[in-house]
Amino acid sequence: MAVVGQPGFFDVEDRLRELSAKGDDFEWIAMLVDFAMFRAELDRAVPRFDCTKGGGPAFDLVLIFKILLLQAMHGLSNERCGYLIKDRLSFMRCLGLGLADPVPDANTIWTFREALKRAGAVQVLFARFDTTLRAAG
Repeated sequence: MAVVGQPGFFDVEDRLRELSAKGDDFEWIAMLVDFAMFRAELDRAVPRFDCTKGGGPAFDLVLIFKILLLQAMHGLSNERCGYLIKDRLSFMRCLGLGLADPVPDANTIWTFREALKRAGAVQVLFARFDTTLRAAG
């Protein structure tokens, strides 16, 4: 017997199916763009942090790049983007995150963007994404 207000086992899957049926743009982008193609450039542009000095494991660079794309598409601040990633199933699905997965905080997003700027990679990566998306239709 289901308790009112308590999510059932299949509720998230049902909600994602509803989003798909209504035409989730993020789902289309995730299907059309192979984000792995950005990994080599991101690895060159953003130095990895030394985790031996404390802190958790570093977030995947492709994940944070996808977050920057979501920010640009919606005009979001770092703080608001982090909140919406935790709040929206469509954002989580686009990023390949589950409900319990950690989400980069505003400082991590800012630090990543600044590293890309210093490397002169922001415009190159965004242009490559745009070209890829246009080529896919």
